[in-house]
Amino acid sequence: MERRSRVKNKPSDKQNKDKKRRNKGKIALISLVVLILVGVGGYVFRKPLAVMAFDMFLSGQVEKKLDKSYAPLEGEVAKPVAVVKEEQLNPFSILLLGIDQRDNEPARSDTMIYSIVRPKDSKVLLISIPRDTYTEIVGKDKQDKINHAYAFGGEKMAKDTVRNFIGYDLDYYAAINFEGLREVVDALGGIELPITKDIVNKEKDHEKFTIKAGKPLYDGQEALNYVRYREDSGVNRTIRHQIFLNAMVDRMLKLDQVMKIPDLMDMLGENFKTDMTPSSIIALAKQILLGDRPEISGFTIVGEGKRMNGVYYDIANEEDVAFAKEMIENWSNPDTKPEELLKPESRPQE
Repeated sequence: MERRSRVKNKPSDKQNKDKKRRNKGKIALISLVVLILVGVGGYVFRKPLAVMAFDMFLSGQVEKKLDKSYAPLEGEVAKPVAVVKEEQLNPFSILLLGIDQRDNEPARSDTMIYSIVRPKDSKVLLISIPRDTYTEIVGKDKQDKINHAYAFGGEKMAKDTVRNFIGYDLDYYAAINFEGLREVVDALGGIELPITKDIVNKEKDHEKFTIKAGKPLYDGQEALNYVRYREDSGVNRTIRHQIFLNAMVDRMLKLDQVMKIPDLMDMLGENFKTDMTPSSIIALAKQILLGDRPEISGFTIVGEGKRMNGVYYDIANEEDVAFAKEMIENWSNPDTKPEELLKPESRPQE
C-alpha cells in the first residue's frame, strides 16, 4: 500500500516542468527586485558612495600630489578651511590666477578673479577684474595695470594688490598656468563651450588660430585658444574665462571622472600652485561631491578705456567696484541665507 502511495504521489514530468517554471519566475522576480533596489540605491546613495570611494582609494594619492602644489606665501600663515559642523564649511575667499606663460616669455596673469566659495550652499561667486585695470601695485609704489602685479612680484604681490583694490581680505590664492590645462581637458574627453560663431585670431602680431563653432566638445588646444583669444575686448575675454571655468566644473563633477583625479593632478604638475593646505582641499572636495552641482555667479568690473602716456588702461567703474564690495560682504557672511545672496542680475539698473 505504501509503495503504491509513493508511486502514485511521484510528480509527473509535466508537474516538474511547471515547478521549474514557477522557480524561474520567482528567480526572475527576485532578480528584478534586486536590480530595482540596486538601481534606486545607486541613484540615492551615489554621492555618499563617491565620497567613500574617494576616501578609500583616492584621497591619499591626491593629498601626496597636492603637496607638490602647496606654496604658502612668505609672511602669511596657512589656515585650514574652518569646519562649522560635520560636512559643513564656512564661506571663504580665494584669488584665482590664470597664468599665461609661453616658452621663455615672462609670466602674465591673464585672469584675476576674486572668488567667494560657499561649500554648504554649493554656490560660488566670481568677480573678475580685467587685466588692464589701472590701480596701485602694492609693493612697487606705483600705479599700473593690475596684471603687472604678478609679473613684478608673483602670487604675493598679485594677492596684496587685489586685496588693496577690492578692499577685502583674501583667504587663499590658486594659480593655474593655462599650458597645464591642455592635457587636463584632453584627459576629460574635451569640454563644452558655447561657441556659435567661428573664433579667428588673425591680427599681425598674434598667434594664428581658428576655433570652429557648433562643436559638441572642444579639445585641450581649442580650449586653450578660447581663453587666449584677445581680438574683441578685455571684458569679453574675462567672460570667456568665466565660461571656461564653468565648463571645467561641469566636466569634472561627472561621476565617471572621479577616478581620474590623481592622473589629472599629475598632468597639472608644476602648473598649479596654491596656499590652501592639501588637507583643506581634500575636505572641500568631499563636500563638493556630497553637495549639489555648484551654482556659479559671475560679475565683471567694467572699466572705461583710457590712454595715458601712450599706454592703454581700464579705469574701473566706481559703481561696479561698490557693487562688487557689497556682494563680497553679503556672500562672506555665513549667516546669509541662500535666498538672500546678492546676484549680479539683482543690481539696480540705471
